[in-house]
Amino acid sequence: MNRGQLIAAVAGDTGLSKKDAGRAVEAVFSAISRALSQRDRVSLVGFGSFEVRERKPRPGRNPQTGRALQIRGRRAPIFRPGKRLKVAVNG
Repeated sequence: MNRGQLIAAVAGDTGLSKKDAGRAVEAVFSAISRALSQRDRVSLVGFGSFEVRERKPRPGRNPQTGRALQIRGRRAPIFRPGKRLKVAVNG
């Protein structure tokens, strides 16, 4: 499912127009992104939670040359599925 299909599904389930459903979907994505950029955790009970984790610097290798290099540390968004989502996926 892509963004357009998600918007169409939300519009169909809620009775909203596609334009209003698109705004709602974008608002949800924006709110989650904003919270994560401030290092807040977003927890949606039953669905899952989003959080930011620090990744440490680590050694790596250039696949073309084989030369060793250092990969910088960074922050990475992580999603952990909730129980209801796991049950829905696994039947």
